[in-house]
Amino acid sequence: MHSLSVVRYSLLVLLTSLAGCGWHLQGRAQLSESMAVTYIDTEDRYTDFNRALRNSLRASGAQLAADKRDATAIIRIHEDESGQRVLAVSARNTPEEYQVFYVVEYSVSSQTGQLIEPQRIELTRAYSYDTTAVLAKQKEQTILREALARDIAGIVVRRLSAL
Repeated sequence: MHSLSVVRYSLLVLLTSLAGCGWHLQGRAQLSESMAVTYIDTEDRYTDFNRALRNSLRASGAQLAADKRDATAIIRIHEDESGQRVLAVSARNTPEEYQVFYVVEYSVSSQTGQLIEPQRIELTRAYSYDTTAVLAKQKEQTILREALARDIAGIVVRRLSAL
C-alpha cells in the first residue's frame, strides 16, 4: 500500500516536472492554406523519401494534387539519393562498419512565387557489419535507410508548417 503511494507521488512529480520545463509531445505539423493542395514534382515517385513525404503531408492535412495546375504549392525534389560508405575495416581489409546516408534537395513554390529556396538535407547512421550475418545486416541497412527517409520527410514538413 505504501509503495503504491510512492509510485503515484513519483509519477506526479515526473509529470509536473515535464510540464514545467515546457516539454510536450510533438504532434503533427499543421500546414498553412498555401500548402493545402500540394503537388510533388519528382523524377522517381517510388523512393523511400517520396513515400514518407506523401504520408507526412497527408497526416498534416495536405491534399496531394495529381496535376501541377491544381496545386496551391509545388514541392520540387531536385535530389533524392541514398547509399552506404565503409567507415572502418579490419586488419584483413574486410568492412567492419558502414555508414548509411540519405540526401534530399528540395524547393517549394506557389502560384505567387518561391516559398523555400533549394535546401539540402543529409542524414547518416552508422552500423556494424558482420560477415556471418550478411542477410541480417542487409535488412538493417534497409531499415536504417527507410528511417532516414522518414526523418527527412519530417524535417521538410516541419519547415513547411512554418510558412
